[in-house]
Amino acid sequence: MLVAGIKSRPVYGGLNIDRHAMRHLFALEGEGALAVLDQVKAVGPDFLKHADILYAASGSKDQEHDRKLAALGADTFWLAPTIPVLLNRLNVMLGQAHMGAHIHLAGTEGFIGQAQQVAMNHGVDPASLHTEHRGSTARRVQCVHCKGITDNVTTSPYACSACGLSLLVRDHYSRRLGAFQGVCIDAEEPGSAPKPEELFP
Repeated sequence: MLVAGIKSRPVYGGLNIDRHAMRHLFALEGEGALAVLDQVKAVGPDFLKHADILYAASGSKDQEHDRKLAALGADTFWLAPTIPVLLNRLNVMLGQAHMGAHIHLAGTEGFIGQAQQVAMNHGVDPASLHTEHRGSTARRVQCVHCKGITDNVTTSPYACSACGLSLLVRDHYSRRLGAFQGVCIDAEEPGSAPKPEELFP
């Protein structure tokens, strides 16, 4: 049911640490912690002297990620209780950031999309963000009919959490919304939707 080659489909280039950057700002969720830990192994820890790390453990299978990140010795490490709180803190920090700061986002697609929205609201070009997908492939999906958004969708079709329609999860992605698009799969013949299939574990 998915279509290959959709141009709006996000591409994550991975974190790319420029050790000569004046400042690094990391927004990490769950398994996204591993992206930074891997970069420390690859290029050394010196860049952390000029780095702020915001982390929400949401969805992480390893409860030690926060401890490992805190032990890195970054200039600032802040553990957020939830993703919305982290995004609020990111918003504040971007409002105070100086030109030349490198912004790194790592975690699930839903998290990266929401953090990217925050950065775009500050005029950051999405192409300048360093992003790395880590963790679940569950999607954040917008129902094109009622405009409701459902997080952590793992199946297609799925029942919209706002209006209850059976939605086919498309590969069409809205950067503005940070969400994939879901369209009614049984509009012509209500009740004929196939059984949900787990496609995004």
